[in-house]
Amino acid sequence: MIFFKRQFSVIAIAITSVILFQSCTKDPILVETTAPVGAPIIVPAVAPPTSATDSTLVMGNPSNATTNTADFGNYLIKEGYYAVSYNRDRGIPNWVSWHVVSTDYGATPRQDNFRANTALPADWYWVSNLSYSSTGFDRGHMCPSADRTSSIAANSSTFLMTNIIPQAPRNNQITWAGLEDYCRTLVQGGNELYIVSGAYGEGGTTTTGGLATTIDNGRVVVPAILWKVIVVLPDGANDLNRVGNTTRVIGVVMENNDNIGNDWKLYRTSVDFIEQETGYNILSNLSTSLQNTLESRVDNL
Repeated sequence: MIFFKRQFSVIAIAITSVILFQSCTKDPILVETTAPVGAPIIVPAVAPPTSATDSTLVMGNPSNATTNTADFGNYLIKEGYYAVSYNRDRGIPNWVSWHVVSTDYGATPRQDNFRANTALPADWYWVSNLSYSSTGFDRGHMCPSADRTSSIAANSSTFLMTNIIPQAPRNNQITWAGLEDYCRTLVQGGNELYIVSGAYGEGGTTTTGGLATTIDNGRVVVPAILWKVIVVLPDGANDLNRVGNTTRVIGVVMENNDNIGNDWKLYRTSVDFIEQETGYNILSNLSTSLQNTLESRVDNL
């Protein structure tokens, strides 16, 4: 198992050059340097698909999130295209879970309609596009827009602010984007993926190197750490029953800063470590014996 603090120290020492920012080819130009013109975009929440079986929580509900509005720190939102544990007081998701198959990829262009999720309780603060204006942070997707290009509704769903966190630009556009692109090559190679992605802690750095713990007058927390767990299966059916001792599971943890290296593979760790840090049971629908086997390993492919 890779120890988190030691891992980042080694990586930080190894970085000897500055990498110029470039926009992710899948999710370009996410930094807002000027305030948006006009009123924020407000459109109704996207209706989930009615013909597809909800597969977003097949591997489990990591924090036992519920649809009870009293559970405001762990509120379950099922968008159909992904599921969210949302934290009202942090203004960001705790985690987002989704399933990716080849038919999720299509020709739909990126919608870029970042907006408040009007399906949230009316008395909650609705984070909007303006919340990130001139902050120096990207509006970082948890479920990526490029994972949902089969239709306008699917792609548009990923731009709800309940799927977004304040993300350091270099992290978002280079390292995190590299991991997202790699996941898509796995799907294009004949696999399907179950992905859970989240964030915890407080404090990230912007392009100027300044540390911020919140934006939007304290109503949106800037997380310190991003994490992702990816279960890789060959295309097939009865997915939960096909997970075995040799199933590939990728765990990644990254600091939310602009000093991060460009190679996502350097940030691999075990699911056990992520669970230790978050308190979640990420693959809770698997048997205890399978969890013990798969979650203790660090991916090295």
